[in-house]
Amino acid sequence: MGVYLSTPKTEKFSEDGENDKLRFGLSSMQGWRATMEDAGPHSDFSGPNSGSTACVAIIRNNQLVVANAGDSRCVISRKGQAYNLSKDHKPDLELEKDRILKAGGYIQVGRVNGSLNLARAIGDVEFKQNKSLPAEKQIVTANPDINTVELCDDDEFLVLACDGIWDCMSSQQLVDYVREQLNAETKLSAICEKVFDRCLAPTAGGEGCDNMTMIIVQFKKPIGSGASSERQPPPLEDQMPKTEDTSSTSESGS
Repeated sequence: MGVYLSTPKTEKFSEDGENDKLRFGLSSMQGWRATMEDAGPHSDFSGPNSGSTACVAIIRNNQLVVANAGDSRCVISRKGQAYNLSKDHKPDLELEKDRILKAGGYIQVGRVNGSLNLARAIGDVEFKQNKSLPAEKQIVTANPDINTVELCDDDEFLVLACDGIWDCMSSQQLVDYVREQLNAETKLSAICEKVFDRCLAPTAGGEGCDNMTMIIVQFKKPIGSGASSERQPPPLEDQMPKTEDTSSTSESGS
């Protein structure tokens, strides 16, 4: 339930880098929201009732470990096919809804206790006050889903982004757009910036009005050792739970 500006703030904060195994680009933009709620190096901490999602990807040799709590999302492009490596923790998911109700909470207009539009978050301690329950069974929990997948040379890039992106584009739409831009654009952060401009709503209200943050990680070939096309890892569908390709996600717990 955000407060919006009369005109969007479209200034972007971007960065690029690389090592011998990958290169990355990232960017963030405030957009129509009255405040920039995505984390940054000079963020103000308003106390324990504020909160955040966390979507983390760790690459170790030819293994990728993704941990997620909240509704930000990690997606991988394998031969142009988008695979969700995390699940958006929205209150209407059966597993989340069951925990929320058992902990004494309720869901109203798709929000936890009519307020929070995600079911897992760091912080937001007002939803974690039941002293008879462990942390993972509270109305809102920071307990992450963790998935490990084996990478191969068919894997092109990762995208990690907040719900300001996924509200506007599906996983496959974003993968298609990034692949198209990679043919002409060398800076990955510039592709992130183009995604923001594409998603930004023309007027305040509705989709395309949220803060936007996005990271692209492009793999250099070959990936790891022994992970060439001669020895393919199991299909991604067999390595992790099914995830719905919905148009939803968020970086802030408010």
